[in-house]
Amino acid sequence: MAFDETVASRIRPLLAEYSVEERRMFGGLAFMVNGHMCCGIVGDALMLRVGPDAYDDSVSQPHARPMDFTGRPMRGMVYVDPAGFRTSAGLERWLARALRFVESLPAKPSKESRPPPVRRSKR
Repeated sequence: MAFDETVASRIRPLLAEYSVEERRMFGGLAFMVNGHMCCGIVGDALMLRVGPDAYDDSVSQPHARPMDFTGRPMRGMVYVDPAGFRTSAGLERWLARALRFVESLPAKPSKESRPPPVRRSKR
C-alpha cells in the first residue's frame, strides 16, 4: 500500500524539532520520535499512537476510528481520515496528541549505540 506523500510533507516540518526517523511500516510511512512510533500515513489516513489513556477520547473525535490493521483494533492507535486533518490546525492538534504520549516514554537508544544482539547457538 502506498502513502500520500503530500501528507508526509505536511508532517515533516511539524516534527522538525524532534529526533525523527522515517520508516516504512504498516504498508505506509511511520515517523519514529525518540525511537518510538509516533505517527504515520497509511494510504491517505493519518495513523497516530495516542496511548491507552487517550484512546477512548481520540476515537470519539470526528473522522477518527480505531486502528485495525491486523483485523483487530490496536488499543492506543487510531486512524484519522483526511477530513480530520484537512487544515493545518487540525493536523497540529492530532500530532500533539501523539507527541504527548510518545514524549512520556523513555527515549530508546539509537541503533548505533545499542549492543549487538546475543546469538544463541542451537543444541
